[in-house]
Amino acid sequence: MPAKRLPDDSPAVANTPTIGVFATGDPRIDEESRTRAANIIGTTADLLAERVKLPDGSPVPVVYAPTLVDGEKQADMVARQFQAEGVDVLVCVPDTWAFPQLSLISLLAQFPNDIPINLTCGNSGPKPGVVFAHAGNGALSQYGKLVHLNVGTWPDTGMNPEMTPATAQALVDWCYAAVTRVGVRGRRVVVFGHDSMGMETALSHIIPTRRTFGLEIARLDMKLLADMLNKGAYDAEEVKALRAWCEQMVGPRLEIAGEAESAKFNQGLAMYLIVRDLLADLNAVGGGFMNQLEWGSDRRGIPLPILDVMESLLNATFDHNGKKAAMPFATEADTQGLLTMLHFTWLTGGNPPLFMDFRKVWEPWELQAKAEEIGLGDAEAEVLWRVKGLVDGDNSGSAALDWAALPGASPEEIMAAVHMPPAEDYYFPGGGNSVTFVSPAGIEGIAGRMAYSADTNLFSMIWDEAVTVRPPDALVDTLINLTNVTWPHTFVTPKYASMVEYKQYAPANHFHMIWNLPPARLEYWMDLANVLSVAPWQARPAFLEGTDRPLPLLYLLNGGEAAAKLQRAR
Repeated sequence: MPAKRLPDDSPAVANTPTIGVFATGDPRIDEESRTRAANIIGTTADLLAERVKLPDGSPVPVVYAPTLVDGEKQADMVARQFQAEGVDVLVCVPDTWAFPQLSLISLLAQFPNDIPINLTCGNSGPKPGVVFAHAGNGALSQYGKLVHLNVGTWPDTGMNPEMTPATAQALVDWCYAAVTRVGVRGRRVVVFGHDSMGMETALSHIIPTRRTFGLEIARLDMKLLADMLNKGAYDAEEVKALRAWCEQMVGPRLEIAGEAESAKFNQGLAMYLIVRDLLADLNAVGGGFMNQLEWGSDRRGIPLPILDVMESLLNATFDHNGKKAAMPFATEADTQGLLTMLHFTWLTGGNPPLFMDFRKVWEPWELQAKAEEIGLGDAEAEVLWRVKGLVDGDNSGSAALDWAALPGASPEEIMAAVHMPPAEDYYFPGGGNSVTFVSPAGIEGIAGRMAYSADTNLFSMIWDEAVTVRPPDALVDTLINLTNVTWPHTFVTPKYASMVEYKQYAPANHFHMIWNLPPARLEYWMDLANVLSVAPWQARPAFLEGTDRPLPLLYLLNGGEAAAKLQRAR
């Protein structure tokens, strides 16, 4: 047989994660129980196909095998079917007893050792799938394979049992983590410029990033961007359309003083189109831009306009063309910030990421003193910002426009809160326009930051649940004028960390937030990526039932979560 020649004009598209759902079985089980088990497979697959999304909002492909994996022959058949469909995430939903080595282990042996595997079962009595789940989980954990066990609930009887909402949510959270883990692997981000203003906490750790996440960091010089801008390598008509959209949406809050300033603002808009198209051409899933110092701040050269509008548009879920996918994009070429934002966005199915300075930390007593100084009384004595304090998160750059309003707001509602004043000449002598707003109170999510350790060759995530707060306008004005009034501000209060802890344990001068990310989902992903979880807050219990995921058995057998992750990194 001659060799097969592949076509040379296939589309250059990235791999899409595919979830495969199956169940093990016992050949001695009666036909009615087998039919029930097959029905569970199908309903589980339909559930995941409906609820698990990619960052662009499209559904994750889900396939299922109705054949119960009773033994080696069935394991081979289902494995071949899954491989033909490109399955790289496995969900097993056993409803009956089975023999682990003959079924589950025989199937898993035909996939890469790091393929994510979840065992979800009801706490069933008649044909105890839960007994098999414990046997399978124990067997896999003893030989060093990470598996997540979800012992949930569905009815013991009936041909079409439905899992409880809590059982389904735990499985959906795990699937988002697995899809993020697999979906990012083999992708790339594009970072323009070199080291992030010399900040060691933001360096592009090329080899560790490749080994840990399977993610490539493509590095392009900012000269390419300057050349493309000077050549006019963009659609001039689209720049006009984007400018008209900004004028319509922002109105008089877009501050343009004259023709020179207008031209610089247009250059910033052109750069959005240039970078957007470069990222698309390289099939990138994120990016970053150094800016300081060479692009816009070094007076020895020719400073170019600040690109805050570009960065905010890339991170947003809309632009002048309508709805779009958020493109995680880090200001100051902060690669570890980009890694944080990228995974946050994937874990939430496309929510917009927030980039901030870990700027001014206000302990409660400091806020109280400032409130008294400007004449605010104690009418709101029990509000969260008075009780716990806040962080003034602000940075010139890539705060997604969406954070100017509550989740679900329309672009018109969002942009009504956005101002675009001239950039501060002290920082940005190249001119251009900043993007500024004050985020509303009540946005709940995860605030955190990735960090890297050369001693362990491991990444960590320092994180806490958090919510945005907004003091009275008089105090807001005072706070933002103490830092940078022309930059976007999001006031963040962590749920468990005290302000003393929070300001001592920050791993860098930037941190990031995403809304609607359940802690369990983040924890599942940290397990799959072997990222250390750092939440050292005294007020937070080690395990919060209904909030955290249960520790994998593999960790318990190897000295705990941190010890097991350190061992697995060797």
